[in-house]
Amino acid sequence: MTLQKTMFKPLTKDAIAPQYADDLTVQDYSKKPVIDGVQLIPLNMFMDDGGSLAEILRFDDEGNCQVLPEFKIKQATFSQMMPGTIKAFHMHYNQEDIWFVMPYDRLLIGLVDCRQNSKTFNVSMRFVMGGGRAQALYIPRGVAHGLANVWLQPANMIYCVNQCFDPVNPDELRLPWNTLGDDFWEIRKG
Repeated sequence: MTLQKTMFKPLTKDAIAPQYADDLTVQDYSKKPVIDGVQLIPLNMFMDDGGSLAEILRFDDEGNCQVLPEFKIKQATFSQMMPGTIKAFHMHYNQEDIWFVMPYDRLLIGLVDCRQNSKTFNVSMRFVMGGGRAQALYIPRGVAHGLANVWLQPANMIYCVNQCFDPVNPDELRLPWNTLGDDFWEIRKG
């Protein structure tokens, strides 16, 4: 009976050996800043014993995206990323994107607000899409975006844009992959 009482008694910091106590930290669980205009939209995902179904986008009678009625889809593209691939950073003057990562794949997403008059100028975001969730990500023009497959399996995504790609006059500007630091695209340890 005495053993059970001591097992459930809370500890204090002095109960931990100094070589460990000096290195103890608490992970930051606070809400991270969101870039102005960026939207991470939860989507319906239905599962049963036969599999799953995830909605990607719904459209109104005029063909406009229901969650973003001003967004007129001009092109939809499928992309597969092999393990170890980083596609970053790029941005657009005119184009806006809606991304959908397959729910059972995983991609690390990175965004940075490059619009100097934005209230969130220079704010960056880093998060995972997929991983069992169905979400759409809206990226406004002027927000540099990239993604990385830091896992061991290929990952797939579909993205929609509001203008067709023109290889003669591309609205696709590039920044170095390590704009936010060499370690930005690494799995965080600890």
